[in-house]
Amino acid sequence: MESVSARSSALLAAGASLAVAALCGLSATPAMAAIAPCFTQIPPLAGNPQWGFHTGAPLTGRNGSYARAVGDVNMSSGVITGTACQVNVVNGVDRLIVMKPDGHVLYHTHTATLWGHPGNLMEVNVKVTSSTDKKCKVGTVGKMTVDATYNGVQDSSVQFAFPAACKGHSHLYHGPQVDALVPE
Repeated sequence: MESVSARSSALLAAGASLAVAALCGLSATPAMAAIAPCFTQIPPLAGNPQWGFHTGAPLTGRNGSYARAVGDVNMSSGVITGTACQVNVVNGVDRLIVMKPDGHVLYHTHTATLWGHPGNLMEVNVKVTSSTDKKCKVGTVGKMTVDATYNGVQDSSVQFAFPAACKGHSHLYHGPQVDALVPE
């Protein structure tokens, strides 16, 4: 009979192997394979990022979407840099787009009240710089709105709005699964 600690060790080792496989995109399901590409599209920053987000848990089914982003912003000058990526999985097929802010914050406020909770909000035009979606071409411009609630409230949101060619990437992510950072 196997001891409890030996069984626990085996379960931990199996869980760790599955986690590594998922992060490396080695899973057999197409949706899980998209996890690594989105993460690898975001280069590391030197220092702490001033803005960023992730929109929830990894995908596990044949349909879904998630997004990640990180970057620097100077709210005094309105200059923004960084990278955002979004993966849509439709019928098991991954569609990845990578975006860069156009360099300027369109709108920013420290007193936004979306969803009934105060937060920091910014709107930025983003340009598609890489795409595996043949309909959504490199160079397409869309809008990204990030609302980061504060005072311990977990009700942030990220919204992408794109023209017709990239409409499949127009999404609203909202709720406690969204972790967002926008400076005052």
